[in-house]
Amino acid sequence: MRRGLWLWLIGVLWLGGCTSPAWQPPTAAYAPASGATPALLPFATPVRKPGEMPPSPTPNPPRPLPTLRAREQRYQVQPGDTLAVLARRFEVGVQAIVEANHLTHPNLLSVGETLTIPAPTPAAAAPAFKIIPDSELVAGPSNAAFDVKAFVAHAGGFLATYREDVHGTTMRGDEMLARVARDYSVNPRLLLALLEYESGWVTHARVPASQRAYPFGWQAPQREGLWQQLHWAANELNRGYYLWRVNALGAFVLADGLLVRPAPSVNAGTAAVQHFFALIDGLKAWQHDVGPDGLAATYRRLFGYPFDYAVEPLVPPGLAQPPMQLPFEKGATWYFTGGPHSAWGDGSAWAALDFAPDDLPPNGGCIVSKAWVVAVADGLVVRAADGAVMQDLDGDGYEQTGWDVLYLHIAAEGRVQPGAYLHAGERIGHPSCEGGIANAAHLHIARKYNGEWISADRGLPWVLDGWVSGGTGQPYDGFLRRGEAIKEACQCRQAKNSLSR
Repeated sequence: MRRGLWLWLIGVLWLGGCTSPAWQPPTAAYAPASGATPALLPFATPVRKPGEMPPSPTPNPPRPLPTLRAREQRYQVQPGDTLAVLARRFEVGVQAIVEANHLTHPNLLSVGETLTIPAPTPAAAAPAFKIIPDSELVAGPSNAAFDVKAFVAHAGGFLATYREDVHGTTMRGDEMLARVARDYSVNPRLLLALLEYESGWVTHARVPASQRAYPFGWQAPQREGLWQQLHWAANELNRGYYLWRVNALGAFVLADGLLVRPAPSVNAGTAAVQHFFALIDGLKAWQHDVGPDGLAATYRRLFGYPFDYAVEPLVPPGLAQPPMQLPFEKGATWYFTGGPHSAWGDGSAWAALDFAPDDLPPNGGCIVSKAWVVAVADGLVVRAADGAVMQDLDGDGYEQTGWDVLYLHIAAEGRVQPGAYLHAGERIGHPSCEGGIANAAHLHIARKYNGEWISADRGLPWVLDGWVSGGTGQPYDGFLRRGEAIKEACQCRQAKNSLSR
């Protein structure tokens, strides 16, 4: 935990003056003596032999950063806009927008109001220190067999005894963390390290009330409690990771409104962690948290040196997609309703496509369709619950390795069971609204490779029965092309988006 001495004193008072505080500042509790190796918790592997030097992070060739705007621009406020939203969209500090528009009530924007958005002015440059490899950001091969429950139980902290009501079901803390890590495809070790660093939940049995509501540090009323905090953290880690992947992260907008220009030589996993801390830190705290004595030190204490786990390259150059077919039966008519968009949440790669069957009411609705979703390729079903089916195409039983396909919004009734091996064209289940957020029954389908969501609009387009996916730069907008034929994504049932096999 890293919140400083004044929070430590509050914690002592909260414990009724107990002389054994619930946590201590990192300088007192976590920092090893000079030259010493941090003591590792059990399950922290791999461990190097005495005297063996740790591997150096693989150098990344400097990338050209996106060019920041050189001039101010005008913007008309839209529904849902806030200054914080606009600051991140335009990579400019909140205070800069306030001053440019002489706003006396910055929390009260009017739809249709025209604002002047000043040009970004970075206050500092980010360090080139690499925090984690990419394979420690995603739920990939390096953490495929990591046992969250066993680690949390042995650590013996507040997380091990924590319970929370989630949609009418009581869930343990380790269950919540493992599920969020799985769904977003974010490394559970990283979530545990962040949780420990921000609030001490992993190894400290007693946590003061000030650290219970917002254990990841994002203090928004709608994000209170571990379940909501986990979703926020995983989503934002993904956002930073995949924005860096597509060279769309030109600056970090810090919580104090200052801008920091990224270091062009860091990797996507490091950029993701830097993005996470930018949301909750001012400049001084951010510089510490993303440096060697920040989260990196806590990660080493819990799990060892992160680059010992590196799987590089996570996505090999020249990777080819295995043959895949459209996800419905021959003779059926379906509609291409969603072009490339986020695979999970709104921060991951635009790896997902949407398809809807022909038997829905004209106005949509959340009925369970009688149509069948079918497997796009051969593979083992490794999980089927909560509206989601995950098919492992390499058949090793781990969705963190090799190619995997997510089928989402699959109704429980008639759904394939885990352990089934399906060939392309065999039945998965019926499209519905189950799992995630949906206002009409449909299939949301996405690809992963080694835990990384694979975009459907760039790099490695999705090929389904010869139809090749493409995007327009806007989520859900897109096309499928096969030779001269083009199908356009549309929330409609027309010839332009109808498909059959």
